[in-house]
Amino acid sequence: MITLHKAKLSDIPAMQLLVTQEIKDGIILDRTNDDIATNIRSYVLAKNKDVLVGYTALHIHSKRVAEIRSLIVDASYRGESIGKRMVEFTLQEAKDLGVEEDVLVLTYLPVFFEKLHFKEINKEVIPEHKIWADCIKCIHFPVCNEVALIYKLAS
Repeated sequence: MITLHKAKLSDIPAMQLLVTQEIKDGIILDRTNDDIATNIRSYVLAKNKDVLVGYTALHIHSKRVAEIRSLIVDASYRGESIGKRMVEFTLQEAKDLGVEEDVLVLTYLPVFFEKLHFKEINKEVIPEHKIWADCIKCIHFPVCNEVALIYKLAS
């Protein structure tokens, strides 16, 4: 049975191991152990007993906008709705924290997020200033083919 948990500092080595290939492939940004530790409260983990099988993070940019980052599910667990559960968890967390308007995602898998009611937007109109500082760390910068999508929290 897959359960969702907030991350602990002791989870960092397993988190880093899980994303090794996706970092090499340029799908997920490389984050140092210190970067993860600094933002540990942002992460939600999916575990099968004590085995990490996925995680994501909810990064708050402002009162109005948050972002889902680093969504990963171990290849052997894909197709079991684990990613969907983690996204739903982070959307509820955004609401509970009082994010007023939108949850943003930049992804190479827009269809996954569209099924969860995210709508594609032009990257040039990303609310606030989507931390372009993250983008310059990417191996694809400045030629990026990620798709930007928004989930509207406000009715």
